[in-house]
Amino acid sequence: MKNWHVDDVMTTAVVTVAETVPYRTVVDLLIRNRLSAVPVVDDFQRVTGVVSEADLLRKIEYAGQEQPRMFEGRRRRGERLKANALTAADLMSSPAVTVLTGTSIPAAARLMDRERVKRLPVTDDLGRLVGIVSRSDLLKVHLRPDDDIHRDVLHNVVRVHMTDAPEQVQADVREGIVTLHGRVDRWSTADIAGRLTHQIAGVVDVVDELTYDYDDREILGTGVTHGVG
Repeated sequence: MKNWHVDDVMTTAVVTVAETVPYRTVVDLLIRNRLSAVPVVDDFQRVTGVVSEADLLRKIEYAGQEQPRMFEGRRRRGERLKANALTAADLMSSPAVTVLTGTSIPAAARLMDRERVKRLPVTDDLGRLVGIVSRSDLLKVHLRPDDDIHRDVLHNVVRVHMTDAPEQVQADVREGIVTLHGRVDRWSTADIAGRLTHQIAGVVDVVDELTYDYDDREILGTGVTHGVG
């Protein structure tokens, strides 16, 4: 079963800036390319930071205000300093929130949510930029055709994990929702089928209508049995 990674959905033609690029040039790049942020890279294409629209707006937000105060909060002080920044190196948020190539799409989505960022630079083991992935890129996995999802369910779940009688299990896919129906030998087999189907790229939900001949939950220690399906 193919596990989708950021490599499968990322953009490889990335707009970047060097640390020495002036403020006005960064603004122009973001507006011209309709971007909300741009990675900052060094001479070896290693990501040293990210400049976002929020970083650039500090110059407007604090225009004409006095310099940072000694006892001002660290975050507030940093924002005021960015208001006086003239280059990408002074503007950028560093270290940048990045992901390695090979990172799973769910892991990238969790990182985006936790760090409250809209896009993630993708780097290799040496920290060199190889692509960038946005929130909308991660959603591409849910645009997989139903036929592709159906094929994955049959080939990677039914035929691999239900070798005793795979012909007794069917899968219907509509708008990414997979319905499993048929009969299997035991509850644990049906449970595994549902879990594995959920992991297939593009699956929105799984409707488990499988029945089984033997309820083995009590033997497996998962709880009290509730009768045979």
